[in-house]
Amino acid sequence: MRVLGIDPGSRITGYGIIDKTGNRLHHVDNGAIFTDSSRDFAARLQKIYQGLAEVIATYHPDAMAVEQVFLANNAQSALKLGQARGAALVAGVNSGLPVFEYTALQVKQAVVGHGRAAKEQVQQMVKALLNLPEIAQADASDALAVAVCHANSAGMNRILRSAK
Repeated sequence: MRVLGIDPGSRITGYGIIDKTGNRLHHVDNGAIFTDSSRDFAARLQKIYQGLAEVIATYHPDAMAVEQVFLANNAQSALKLGQARGAALVAGVNSGLPVFEYTALQVKQAVVGHGRAAKEQVQQMVKALLNLPEIAQADASDALAVAVCHANSAGMNRILRSAK
């Protein structure tokens, strides 16, 4: 089963792809889609959508997991972040993927074992769990953590049962 994890952002959207075989997790790829903040916002959303659509077309994941983000510095930031999440969600749905959402607390709990873990702890655990040679770029590492969370969740188990 292949999972695409997404850490949405209006400036940087991270993605991480893992395979789950039995109880083993395998790193496939990770990266980030960078948008140019000097461009109009609609063009930035289009870049996020198109970038994720390309990742989906290249790697053919079985599911997409997206981090639910609910903290922002101000209302304008929250709106932009929500719109970036929307572009990511639409990329998944338009590609026919089941889309799942997880809070930061759920991701940290799944990866580190407690929901109040520091970002550095999550990054170190992702590196260890996926046997990475180094810690991935911050947004990509967060996206890999979301994918790991889904791979070990009840949502993943539902997909596996329905595939049988």
